[in-house]
Amino acid sequence: MKLFIDTANVNEIRIAKDWGIIDGVTTNPTLLAKEVKHTCRERQEILREICELVHGPVSAEGISLDAIGIEKEGEDLSRIHKNIVIKVPVTPEGIKAMRMLRSKGIKVNATLVFSCNQALLAAKAGANYISPFIGRLDDVGQDGMGLIAEILDMLDNYEFESELIVASVRHPLHIVEAMQLGAPICTVPFKVLEAMFNHPLTDKGIEKFVNDWDKAREVMHK
Repeated sequence: MKLFIDTANVNEIRIAKDWGIIDGVTTNPTLLAKEVKHTCRERQEILREICELVHGPVSAEGISLDAIGIEKEGEDLSRIHKNIVIKVPVTPEGIKAMRMLRSKGIKVNATLVFSCNQALLAAKAGANYISPFIGRLDDVGQDGMGLIAEILDMLDNYEFESELIVASVRHPLHIVEAMQLGAPICTVPFKVLEAMFNHPLTDKGIEKFVNDWDKAREVMHK
């Protein structure tokens, strides 16, 4: 499984990169707006630095709602770096824009996917990535992981080339469930990545090893 980090915070990305486990980055207008406001830097500057840090796909999204506007923003964003992937919502105008962007060789991540029907439309439009938001589905009492299973079956049955990105991940169990289904990619917030390291028995084991070694040294120096 590939792990993307879902953030526009350069410091978080740098830490995750140093762990050596990150294959890509996903951002959205909300995440970027937060960083623009916090750092007083332009969106393009932040995205360029992210692309220089992580040698993998970096998803970026505009705010236009019509196909022509989405295409223009997508072209502008794609010029920032060769690794930029344009996030496009699965709406009628979004599907048109996906076709337009793909015809120009610009990679697309179909975002805000909440049904298998939407995923099918995105795959037929040539989306490189399809991002179902499982946490948001769980929030409204629907089965997020059930949707992942449906989309994986659909992609496999019809041999589409789109890759599925499990998005809106809320906790490490989501990642385990995605692995069990064979999902190829999860995009994960920094705090969830941190939580993947945690287990009380690991902490307890380390504490015991250190204490035992300290005791052995004390005996040796008596």
